[in-house]
Amino acid sequence: MHSSHRSAIVRVIAGYLAALVTGTTLLMTPAATVADGGISLLKALFTATSALSVTGLVVLDTGQDYTLFGQIVIICLIQVGGLGVLLLTALLALLLAGKAGLRLRQSVASETKSDAIGGVKPLVLRITALTVGAELVVASVLFCRFFFHYDEPVTAALWDAIFHAISAFNNAGFGLRQDSLVDYVADPLICGPIGLAVILGGLGYPVLIELVRRYRTPLKWGLTTRIMVVLTPVLLIGGTVFIAVIEWNNAATTGDLDAWGKVQAAAFQSTITRTAGFNSIDISQMHTATWFGMDVLMFIGGGPAGTAGGVKITTMAVLAATTWTEVSGGRSVTLFGRRISRDVHRQATTVIVLALGWVLLATMVILLFDPRFGLSRVLFEVISGFGTVGLSTGITADLSAPSQIVLILTMALGRLGPVTVASGLALRERPIRYELPKERPLIG
Repeated sequence: MHSSHRSAIVRVIAGYLAALVTGTTLLMTPAATVADGGISLLKALFTATSALSVTGLVVLDTGQDYTLFGQIVIICLIQVGGLGVLLLTALLALLLAGKAGLRLRQSVASETKSDAIGGVKPLVLRITALTVGAELVVASVLFCRFFFHYDEPVTAALWDAIFHAISAFNNAGFGLRQDSLVDYVADPLICGPIGLAVILGGLGYPVLIELVRRYRTPLKWGLTTRIMVVLTPVLLIGGTVFIAVIEWNNAATTGDLDAWGKVQAAAFQSTITRTAGFNSIDISQMHTATWFGMDVLMFIGGGPAGTAGGVKITTMAVLAATTWTEVSGGRSVTLFGRRISRDVHRQATTVIVLALGWVLLATMVILLFDPRFGLSRVLFEVISGFGTVGLSTGITADLSAPSQIVLILTMALGRLGPVTVASGLALRERPIRYELPKERPLIG
């Protein structure tokens, strides 16, 4: 990788760490929590990492254990983390491509939907406007519901609405209630706007802009948009059916709801499982098979250049297309009428292998320190952290200090890892001076 590329990535990581240190320090102050003298470094670091990486795993109750000042710090970290992801995925490519030649700069400008090469300022303004605009719309709907239907005081309803809207669009999953959104499991005017905000944030900036600009001409959509528009509903509907079928008669989750309530709860949880940690049913009481299915959805995540986590839908789509090509005997990998570059095959494989490697390593380490929780719960927690989802089977706060440190690293790597790895692989400059003899090892 070129030195300028490395320095750019270093600057991104340095900025993330600076925000993390600032957030941790503020959360440790006595003014941030109701605890006398403030909270420990580990709890503050865990919360700050979870907020900045827009994950949602918590070791303290956000609404009960943090003061208004602490909640403001958390929501600011979420906004910085979510907006930072949108800007990072768009600007990092532009920044690295700035010295990589006209052809690459044109390609990057096209992929990020920038109006002009080097149009960084307009791009930043559009992303910021999109984020704030979406959050304001969702907050307005939630405020009306909290204020007029649930009779919350105006200030409480306003803060509830703002906090949940920002948390939802940024796919963070932080809430102000101990049971998240369980009290609103059958309320479509609470779960609906929050779920929609999660989907919009998870689609990604390039996809949203292209859908707005070219909604009448789908044949002109780029490959990323085509993949997201087709596979997002597939995963959402598939997840809904999967959760509904398994949990249908589970009295501890959806069993006591009517048919429509069960479907609505399953649909909301399928949406949230993609990368936001809200829950309208008790995750800890779900069937083990449901956890495993949700593990898969959390690992995949949402779209690139968005607030979602995971390895991304596009990455899995490329891997699936590559596998199908090999199985069917094809000569080139294609998706929706487009041929996929061999470099992209390797990038997708690398991201997924590294992600799986870390998930397995983190799971084994936590099992060494906390074997009492079992494989299913620990694996769920690790994938939730890596996918920056924030759903939990209820063991996060009870994990030992070493295990919580592993989760902190997992959340940070889950937020920055796929982006930096993919960017580094895509923009590296490594001239080939020679090739070794070719030989085919036996496979399978």
